Amino acid sequence: MIKANDDVISLAANTIRGLAIDGVQAANSGHPGAPMGLADIAAVLWLKYLKVDSTNPKWEDRDRFVLSGGHGSMLLYAILHLMGYGVSLDDLKNFRQVGSLTAGHPEYGHTPGVDITTGPLGQGLAAAVGMAAAERMLAARFNVEGQQPLVDHRTWVFCGDGDMEEGVSHEACSLAGHLQLDKLVVFYDSNRITIEGSTDLSMHDDPKLRFKAYDWHVLEIDGHDFEQIDKAIKKAMKLTGKPVLIICHTHIGQGSPNKHDTADVHGAPLGEEEVALTKQALGLPAEPFYVPEEVRAAFAERAAKGKRIANKWRRYLKEWQAANPALAQQWNACQNDVIPENIYELLPAFDPAKPVATRAASGTVLNALAKSLPQLVGGSADLAPSNKTYLKEMGDIAANQFAGRNFHFGIRELCMSCVMNGIAAHGGFRIFGGTFFVFSDYCRPALRLACMMKLPVIFVFSHDSFYVGEDGPTHEPVEQLASLRCMPNLTVIRPAEATETGAAWIAALKNKKGPTAILLTRQGLPVIDREHSPSAANLEKGAYILWQSRDVASTPDLIMIATGSEVSLALEAARMMPDKNVRVVSMPSWELFAKQNQGYRDRVIDVNCNRRMVIEAGSSFGWEKFLDNCRATAFITLDHFGESGPYKKLAEKFGFTPEHVVAKARELFRK
Repeated sequence: MIKANDDVISLAANTIRGLAIDGVQAANSGHPGAPMGLADIAAVLWLKYLKVDSTNPKWEDRDRFVLSGGHGSMLLYAILHLMGYGVSLDDLKNFRQVGSLTAGHPEYGHTPGVDITTGPLGQGLAAAVGMAAAERMLAARFNVEGQQPLVDHRTWVFCGDGDMEEGVSHEACSLAGHLQLDKLVVFYDSNRITIEGSTDLSMHDDPKLRFKAYDWHVLEIDGHDFEQIDKAIKKAMKLTGKPVLIICHTHIGQGSPNKHDTADVHGAPLGEEEVALTKQALGLPAEPFYVPEEVRAAFAERAAKGKRIANKWRRYLKEWQAANPALAQQWNACQNDVIPENIYELLPAFDPAKPVATRAASGTVLNALAKSLPQLVGGSADLAPSNKTYLKEMGDIAANQFAGRNFHFGIRELCMSCVMNGIAAHGGFRIFGGTFFVFSDYCRPALRLACMMKLPVIFVFSHDSFYVGEDGPTHEPVEQLASLRCMPNLTVIRPAEATETGAAWIAALKNKKGPTAILLTRQGLPVIDREHSPSAANLEKGAYILWQSRDVASTPDLIMIATGSEVSLALEAARMMPDKNVRVVSMPSWELFAKQNQGYRDRVIDVNCNRRMVIEAGSSFGWEKFLDNCRATAFITLDHFGESGPYKKLAEKFGFTPEHVVAKARELFRK
């Protein structure tokens, strides 16, 4: 129970409220209501329970904190300032200003102490499920029976009504209950107010029944009663076998005499008059950004305790490493994402006489590489048999069974993507997740945040074109390739065949500055004989000259640029034109190609060649930049939705045949 420091915690909560309303008022922009409503819970949690080291925000065994309702960011920034994370008073005064550490929503990698980027509602809560899973997975691997646990921390989440309304919260919380993630504690800020007014306008869910159905422990408190908050946290830390939801009945804008419990306080400054009245009601002076010395001292004391705990852990880590050398080597591989120097030597060989779908080749490659990459884990949104993402004989991840390496995400593509983000942000694992390429639309919101956070997650998108065939246009991606290519910081790779698929996986693993999407075919493709062709390692350059009918040093009469399954089509068509000097360029990745120097790019796409064509089973959108300043150009692309039918018949109908490619090429010589 809170006793001796009751007054200090109450003053700390009101100080957080004051900093939040001052920051929003100074910016004339922001959301004061949620920070004011959550300040009491935050003060108790951070001053008494949260295990962090503000001098080392990336300490491996720290508790993770997720403010899922990122619009309430001034709550977190105020605490980070008080805890000594390097967020200054000037940063609070520059809330939402250009270049400040205090962006409108918390940004991972931008502000020390922010464990995950939270903007779109629901995604923070879902990512927290990934963080809690990562903790359990590390504990299963590195906690040695009979020894002090090396991994033992919690994931704490603040979420609100908006998070609970978003569909991804249903997906993620269902999965969390299934996995029995008992180191996950969620505070539900139930203030019953959204932008349009009362939540009665759009929902009357019973969260207690909902989360009990998910198999969670459910507690219920007055979110402004310090004793109830304290008891609930203590109980949550003792409960096992299930995640914990603490339903906190709060008042949005708590402390504001005229605006609490109203939609007005959700997303707008209080106004000078109401700020003055609120500070008077809270017992705070009118001085902006005021921090009482006793509050500053209380947070400094808590920060010092956190540092002592972290230092003690680091000393134990050295003892643990000495006592467990084999595990210590694996710990290093996991924490630092170590990629073997001889990784190309680990790739399987593929027989050029046997066509193979790139999804099947990917599965073979993945299983071969995983043996030397203990940090590599992943799964699929219920499609592992189709997209070949299962790591054989490496165990499943399930409740009380976290030493395995295969996730079963269920039919929850967005949840899967958010969980991947949470695992990557938590650290300790390299995570991949698979689904059909057309369902990348379901992954997109989380994929976008992965790009912002520069998280090295790997997406495996199979069934990458109309060659899906009989399933029809609902399952045949057309515009998805173009839409992913326009997303900043995403590397998209569409390998041409099996050997390029191996190189694609290596490129993805080497890319530690953002997510990678690997696009794979359902249908079998010829395997290129690399003894008579350039090495597939050229994939890392994004594009390369795969074949030319005459000396590659000569300027070709025509350049055919193709990706994925259309590379073999281009090769076949080019060989049907022996009278012309035709170059075939395999371009598996625009993004990797863009990173090459201008000289290399100009050699591959010869600037002196005036006839070029693009061959890709997707939208033509964006390809124009590779055809600039050409006298004659052509597209063999798909700028309409597909159709249901055998894929070979569809290829004929849509013009993806050698004969049609040759006919289009011949037309270019008549221009």
